[in-house]
Amino acid sequence: MKIVVIGDGKIGFTLTQALVQEGHDLVVIDNRRDALTQTEDSLDVQVLEGNGASASVQKLAGVPDSDLLIAVTSADETNLLCCMVARQLGCPNTIARIRSPEYTEDVYLLKDSLGLSMTVNPERSTAKAIHGLLQYPSFLKRDSFAKGRAEIVEVSVRENGKLDGILLADLYRTLKIRVLVCAAERGGKVYIPDGRFRLQAGDHIYVTAAMSDLVSFAKSIGLEMPRVRSVMLIGGSRIAVYLAQMLIQSGIDVKIIESSLERCDALSEQLPKAEIIRGDGTAFPILRQEGIEEMDAVVALTNLDEQNIIISMYANHIQIPKVVCKINRTEYTSILPDSVVDCAITPRVLTANGILRYVRAMQNRPGEGVITLHRLVGEKVEALEFQVTDSTWYVNKPLRDVPVKEDIRVALITRRGAIIVPGGDDYMQAGDTVVVVTTAARSFDVLNDCFAEAPRGGRN
Repeated sequence: MKIVVIGDGKIGFTLTQALVQEGHDLVVIDNRRDALTQTEDSLDVQVLEGNGASASVQKLAGVPDSDLLIAVTSADETNLLCCMVARQLGCPNTIARIRSPEYTEDVYLLKDSLGLSMTVNPERSTAKAIHGLLQYPSFLKRDSFAKGRAEIVEVSVRENGKLDGILLADLYRTLKIRVLVCAAERGGKVYIPDGRFRLQAGDHIYVTAAMSDLVSFAKSIGLEMPRVRSVMLIGGSRIAVYLAQMLIQSGIDVKIIESSLERCDALSEQLPKAEIIRGDGTAFPILRQEGIEEMDAVVALTNLDEQNIIISMYANHIQIPKVVCKINRTEYTSILPDSVVDCAITPRVLTANGILRYVRAMQNRPGEGVITLHRLVGEKVEALEFQVTDSTWYVNKPLRDVPVKEDIRVALITRRGAIIVPGGDDYMQAGDTVVVVTTAARSFDVLNDCFAEAPRGGRN
């Protein structure tokens, strides 16, 4: 598809990079020549310097003949205007980045009246992801499927723990809980494991099932599932506001450390039920004075990755039960050991993945595209949810007889609201949703792409 991206900042570059990898034809617009030069040198895309909200600039970029325009500048109003202009020029699909809480509350009205195909709010999406982690603090990562009925969670294999040395074929026999290990990372290498894979201490594994079974799984392997009652947020950003609202609504006590007096005043007005403290969140004496050692969780949300990493290191050192670190630079997450940052959140990646899911769905007939997409293991693995339709191959066939491509696992089947962790005797039916897991280097748009060959003598 031909796609125009307006805004070449952190999110714009990450999104452009992902779309280029998908094989799309891209034009990037920004009014900063230095940013465009870096993008042009790094990626195979066309760039155009100028005001992306200008009709003449959009015409030069080929917006009237494009399939999609994505506006991700730092200003909500600019993004909305870009999309309005694009629709007037004939672009059929537009996506706007909307950050303001005021606009977010009216998102459905905005979509209908302005003709937006989709809106994205990186800060709210990040807060939602962190809130999910704090609900079940023993999990390092959580991703939802089947409208929240099932999840994939990340856990680490502890030395001499119940999982250490176990063969995956023996997992159910050992735990008596129906879960599936759909991906694993060991020493920087990614595996889509089968029953012959033997777990080792230090492995990071991604386990899928209904959420109730995942909680039972965590308890059975000795992971504590304590309830978080108090959280310290360090940095009073938009993410902190969204997250604090979610936490307070869940009955959790929230304390925010923020260095700016002006920002503290604004936070006090927005969050009357939170405790707002003016102070330097990187100063450990201040954190101790404000009771960090009594907290159930600490979330580092300053604007600097380096500060967030230092705060997380300190929180881990004093054994805070749950520590979450916001990191903008994706290259940091791949080199930091678990002892420094065991739970990192990257807003730009969350946003790019949400848009990528929509772009993939655009390329297919209604009901056949990707419903949900999550990237795991440092973006090296994809978990994709598809609808099973009348045009899907191999319906009603036992999965053991279905030829799937290498490094693909059918991880979940949802049927009339019930979650099935599939074995060889299970099968797909029209109307089911199916989650498949594969390496991210392979891009699938429809479920049939996952099969090694078409069935002989007919659809099934």
